[in-house]
Amino acid sequence: MALTAQAQKAYDGFREAYGDTENVRVFFAPGRVNLIGEHTDYNGGHVFPCAISFGIYAAVRKRTDRKLRFLSANYPQVGVAEGSLDELVPSSDAKWTNYPKGVIWAFERAGEILHRPEVGSLKLDTGFDISIYGDIPSGAGLSSSAAMEVLIGSILRELYGFSMLSNEDLAFIGQYSENEFNGMKCGIMDQFASAMGKEGNAIFLDTNTMVFEYAPLDMKGMKLMITNTKKEHQLVDSEYNLRRQQCAEAMAQLQRVCPDKKALGEFTIEEFEAVKSVITDPVVLRRAKHAVYENQRTIEAVAALKADDLVRFGQLMNESHVSLRDDYETSCTEADILAEEAWKLPGVLGSRITGGGFGGCTVSIVREETVPEFIEKIGAIYLEKVGHEAAFYELEISGGPKELQL
Repeated sequence: MALTAQAQKAYDGFREAYGDTENVRVFFAPGRVNLIGEHTDYNGGHVFPCAISFGIYAAVRKRTDRKLRFLSANYPQVGVAEGSLDELVPSSDAKWTNYPKGVIWAFERAGEILHRPEVGSLKLDTGFDISIYGDIPSGAGLSSSAAMEVLIGSILRELYGFSMLSNEDLAFIGQYSENEFNGMKCGIMDQFASAMGKEGNAIFLDTNTMVFEYAPLDMKGMKLMITNTKKEHQLVDSEYNLRRQQCAEAMAQLQRVCPDKKALGEFTIEEFEAVKSVITDPVVLRRAKHAVYENQRTIEAVAALKADDLVRFGQLMNESHVSLRDDYETSCTEADILAEEAWKLPGVLGSRITGGGFGGCTVSIVREETVPEFIEKIGAIYLEKVGHEAAFYELEISGGPKELQL
């Protein structure tokens, strides 16, 4: 057996919980980090994420009845949670198992979700036993929920013979399950990045058209660093949904003078500035401004990357953080400290909060020879100002979901 240590924990958890490992299969799906393009995916804008080596592993086996059994190998002391294919409803008591249940529920609506009637309803004939192990830091904003959804989608496709589904299909099904089953009105970026990840590349995605391209990340003497505030997301679901409502409100007002526009991501900065006065609420105006300006920053950042201009890419990352702090108000004191202190170091080209916000991580471009100083100085200042340590990780870019060979 040649499993990684993380996959082995999922496998061992399965054996300890269910008694044996005959016919068990092991799967993996990655988390993601977004380099730039935050809160633009549900506004028809561009995003630039990549899949990362942190992710979620599962050991799973089909059953012969309709029972579902779930184990978190991260918390084996909690024990096995049970469910049924006949009881696919969200529950406050179910906690993390709402995510796999939501994907099973969404598979039954796959044809509708994908606008492909020929796919129809993909119903499971039997349940399964599963052991999950994740190494995505808790509450870090690296999209453990999307990784879980893509992981379960990949498992269902392989175990139950739904080969008509592509990885891109799994992303849409996962997003639908999070929106409609779990009530988190996220855009498509997180699931798309997990499902479509490619080693060595970020994904430049136009969420308005779903046209995308892979962009090689050749950092040329630079390192991408993730710094974890170790502040778990707070109010992220309600505040995230509120931001989406505010953007929809802004768009409704803008359409009175720009009826041809369907999303904030369709506006150039000049077009937006010419008509923004129709947005009457100053808070809603700031939200819309972020969505428009962030989209244009993302387009410019990818162009700068292609031109080997990492200095400009870093500047745009900094501008993104300021906008998320001031206009979109999804940053937090801890992330602001990390980003603002990073900006002071000569070896840092750019640093910004990444993900939904209200906690989580920053992502930074750091000169390779400066990484030890970055960790030492930022770590010391953060500990002094916040009272607990930050965690630092060098970003490793991953491919998408896969089955692991035993």
